Amino acid sequence: MVRGLLIPDSETTLSSTVAAKIRNMNVSIGSTFKAGQVLVSFDCDEPAARLNMASAELAGAMETHEAKIRMQGLGQAGDVEVALAASAANKARAQVDLQKAQVAQCTVAAPWSGRVAKMHVRNHMSVTPGQPLLDLIKGGPLRLRLNLPSRSLEHIKSGALFDVTIEETGKAYQAKIAKINSRVDAVSQTIEVEAVMLKSYPELLPGMSGTANFAIVR
Repeated sequence: MVRGLLIPDSETTLSSTVAAKIRNMNVSIGSTFKAGQVLVSFDCDEPAARLNMASAELAGAMETHEAKIRMQGLGQAGDVEVALAASAANKARAQVDLQKAQVAQCTVAAPWSGRVAKMHVRNHMSVTPGQPLLDLIKGGPLRLRLNLPSRSLEHIKSGALFDVTIEETGKAYQAKIAKINSRVDAVSQTIEVEAVMLKSYPELLPGMSGTANFAIVR
């Protein structure tokens, strides 16, 4: 019998990339979400207004450039004037791209499907760049982290199936060995092994622990 700890397949902390006020928190603690779903949106009226201004300036610069090209065809504008107008249009286009990038930072989307593990902020709070917003846990089958006696290496192989009894539920579940560390801990004479649960079980949560029964490894 070996003790094991359930861990998520992946987890992350989403942080703010802007200094702004939170307009909407679209999730709460324990909420499930889909990949690409907007989790947090900020009050970004000012960046949106700057984008509108930059778009208007781009439209004017493009019209000027086109007019200079027509004038050049009539012999009323030189190459330098056309080149300067083209440069102004390119500069205006770059400003639009910059403002679009800033507006895009006004929402925070989920990198994958999963659940909210912790909320660091609330609606209407003002945040700064780098400030943590949400801790996320990826959905799907959980993993099981174990530390096995190094002498068991000859009996434990990647892909082997075994049962693990989780204390919190009192039930046994099947898991499969996925990774075996390449180094034995010299002090404890154990080796870290990571297994994956064969299915997603809604009642299982990261942080739960249990006992792996390798007597039935097959």
